[in-house]
Amino acid sequence: MKQLLSITRKELNSYFSSPMALIFVGAFLAATLFTFFWVDEFFTRGIADLRSLFRWMPILMIFLVAALTMRQWSEEEQTGTLEMLFTMPIKLYQLVIGKFLAVVALVIVALLLTLFLPITISFFGSPDLGPIIGGYLATVLMASAYIAIGLFVSSRTANQIVALILTVLVCGIFQLVGSGEVTSLVHSSIAGVLRAIGTGSRFESIERGVVDMRDLIYYGSLTAIFLTLNVFSLDRKRWGRGASTKQYRFNAQTGLSLLTVNLVLLNVVIYPFNKARVDLTQDQLYTLSPVTRDLLQNLEEPLLIRGYFSEKNHPLLAPLIPRIEDMLEEYRIASNGNVEVEVLDPITDPEIETEANQTYGISPSPLQTTDRYGASVLNVYFDILIRYGDQSVTLNFSDLIDVTEYGNGDIDVRLRNLEYDLTRSIKKVVYGFQSVDAVLAALEEPAQLTLYYTPDTLPNDLKDAPDTVQTVADKITGTSSDKFIYEAVNVDDPANNVDKQALFDGYGIQPFATDFFATETFYLHLVLNAGGKSQVIYLSGDVSESEVEDSIEAALQRSSTGFLKVVGIWTPPDIPTQNAFGQAVPSLQAFRTVSQSLREDYE
Repeated sequence: MKQLLSITRKELNSYFSSPMALIFVGAFLAATLFTFFWVDEFFTRGIADLRSLFRWMPILMIFLVAALTMRQWSEEEQTGTLEMLFTMPIKLYQLVIGKFLAVVALVIVALLLTLFLPITISFFGSPDLGPIIGGYLATVLMASAYIAIGLFVSSRTANQIVALILTVLVCGIFQLVGSGEVTSLVHSSIAGVLRAIGTGSRFESIERGVVDMRDLIYYGSLTAIFLTLNVFSLDRKRWGRGASTKQYRFNAQTGLSLLTVNLVLLNVVIYPFNKARVDLTQDQLYTLSPVTRDLLQNLEEPLLIRGYFSEKNHPLLAPLIPRIEDMLEEYRIASNGNVEVEVLDPITDPEIETEANQTYGISPSPLQTTDRYGASVLNVYFDILIRYGDQSVTLNFSDLIDVTEYGNGDIDVRLRNLEYDLTRSIKKVVYGFQSVDAVLAALEEPAQLTLYYTPDTLPNDLKDAPDTVQTVADKITGTSSDKFIYEAVNVDDPANNVDKQALFDGYGIQPFATDFFATETFYLHLVLNAGGKSQVIYLSGDVSESEVEDSIEAALQRSSTGFLKVVGIWTPPDIPTQNAFGQAVPSLQAFRTVSQSLREDYE
């Protein structure tokens, strides 16, 4: 231990006895402050956290570590002092660990000099200490792995510039492997493997304030592997090639291989185990309930959770987006590969926006913002799509947030109950998966869907509605095994012999007026006959494919047996009562929360 500390002290003295440490640490602090205050515009974000600091930390750490480690062994070999170190009564692993600890200490000094940032933001708000602690812990762990990589690379070349470039390259590959830019290009199963390998994805997990035992073991394993490679690389420089050292070389190579394989297998074995985690956040934001975990781990099909968020969002909604992204990542981790998470900005990609609008009925919401230049309207996306098989549910910002207005004009916008809203929606799509096929299969006679419409008098915004209905009907027909029949009837066509009075008497159908003051009318009504019941389906909204499909499926489910459709609520009689002070107390019939919640899924 004494020799180890002596080496560490010697390396630190070599840094601080010259301007080298001051230059490296100063450049790191300058880059950190530039990205925090200028690139991510801390003062315009209006959020008291250090997320923007740690967002750039992996990139900054790659260059800092590469600069600090490039000379460690390269300079020793270039100046000829490496041979002298080999002759000293000190073990190779002590040399390696001593240099490793010296660089780690210098990195920690650089990070300590950034502590004025969390102290500063504490004057602007009340930051959650969990993500801040997690961010610094993740940085130290990542830096340790990168230092081990840098030392190994430095031991392989006598050229410091080559060592710098190779260290940046190798660390950059580890950083990019698990990034969203790479994983989005491959299948979800392969993406899970890449995220397990990448240092960046592991960093993001801890940086959110969730310390996972798997991430700690991963960084420890990566550090141990490259430190061992460093010892092995140095040892090879003094090997002879004769027969007398053959057994020694074989033992060294075998030991290195066994250590590497065992550490890799350890990470593979523990990867499915996701319960050894500590949530450091103040309100335990990322501790999922057992109900949610059981639901995610028992999925039979891949579940897609896609967030549609505009990069330029409303100032009151923008701070909530990172919270949602973190929670979606928790769902992905807890699912053991059953959940695929995507975060997209439809405004930047016309194809994605068209799919969101036409297929899922997701459209931008116009929200008013006010700044020093006046009031303006932003069309923003703040939606979540949950898709499972042929079922999908969308959550708009109105489904996710609570807004509180105070008397002084201030407005507080918070996430309502994100886990509840997500899990409830997941249960809805999971339990409804292929339910339409089951409904149709249970019918004795085919279901008949009829569209009564007048194509010549349809308003311009409804001209495409018959084609949309046709598309949805063809989709259902294709999987119904001849248990679904669709027909479009032109009410104004004499060949169809449609009696408008019979439509009114039989289904209560009346034509709509094309305009408030117009005398011209039109028909656009869907009638479903299934299971001996008739239902009228009224098309509303922008008549997108998703809305039409949801309406038809809901009508089919209501017409079948075996599906819970109606829930009854009993309350005591509405009898006025008084409390102990003689004040009137409202009866239980005045409370509507339960009934409003049930009406979202049942009649």
